[in-house]
Amino acid sequence: MQANASTVTSTPTSTPAAPVIASDTALVLVNLGTPDAPTAPAVRRYLGEFLHDRRVVSLTRWLWCPLLHFGILPLRSPKVARKYASIWIEGEDGGSPLAVYTRRLARAVQGQLPGLRVVEAMRYGNPSLAKVLDGLREQGMARALVLPLYPQYSTSTTASVGDVLARGRGLSTRMVEDYHLDAGWVGAVADSIRTGRAGDAAPSARHLLFSFHGLPQRFADQGDPYPQQCEAGARAIAAALGLADDAWTLAYQSRFGREKWLEPSTSATLSALAARGVREVDVVAPGFAVDCLETLEEVAMMLAEDFARHGGRLRYIPCLNDGVPHARALAAIATRALERWP
Repeated sequence: MQANASTVTSTPTSTPAAPVIASDTALVLVNLGTPDAPTAPAVRRYLGEFLHDRRVVSLTRWLWCPLLHFGILPLRSPKVARKYASIWIEGEDGGSPLAVYTRRLARAVQGQLPGLRVVEAMRYGNPSLAKVLDGLREQGMARALVLPLYPQYSTSTTASVGDVLARGRGLSTRMVEDYHLDAGWVGAVADSIRTGRAGDAAPSARHLLFSFHGLPQRFADQGDPYPQQCEAGARAIAAALGLADDAWTLAYQSRFGREKWLEPSTSATLSALAARGVREVDVVAPGFAVDCLETLEEVAMMLAEDFARHGGRLRYIPCLNDGVPHARALAAIATRALERWP
């Protein structure tokens, strides 16, 4: 990373403070990205950029590019576009749920930090992180604290954001690497689960499944801390809820390709729970800051339908999205990072 850029890790605490913020400082909330429209061409453009990142697919380009452009993209883009169409938010402030909720979340965090310029960006797609940083520089900003909306660090996601910063955008930058054990964030997720279970006569009768986005096993074998951070965060949330070890399970979703991925998979775990006679399952996806295709279509629709075929009932508990507890937690994380930045 460039000489004037560095990274910080969130310290577990939940007490926000009013920082002394220079007028030339901005906070950039970065999410993964999403297509601009639920159409095959838009999905193809988005997936093309995403799957070209060497952090995501490390195959040699002479092998990967022909396979991607002449095989994967033509076949997958129309199918994925139909999935996006099933969850697309209509209206003036509509669009892909990930884009809509990320935009609203930035506004909510801005409300918590009125003295700071808060903007959203995407690693892939629009508004692109590179262009957002260029725009901040042109508007007179000198510093940008970059907060990837990935509670758990991974070289395939967080490090890719760092790659953009390392190219130099004429700004002094710092990046928050992870916040999977931040007390404010853990508490917000725990409270969202309590709210989701508030109407249950016996919430303890329902099994809680933590579903995180999957990752090829080779990443973990090479030292990526992602699975350890997923487990640590899930344990912290379960502890905040007072759950016994047998009342919750961790699994990984969204597999792609033929190589070995982190296990157990969410789909296999749900099948195993059904085989054990578990009929009521709540699923929460704390690796996702806001709801998106992987939560709304894959979990709340596809996996719920599959579990129903096994005789069970799956209830999906939404992401934190642009809720006030989420905005407060992120504002506190940003505040502490700024206080440590001379």
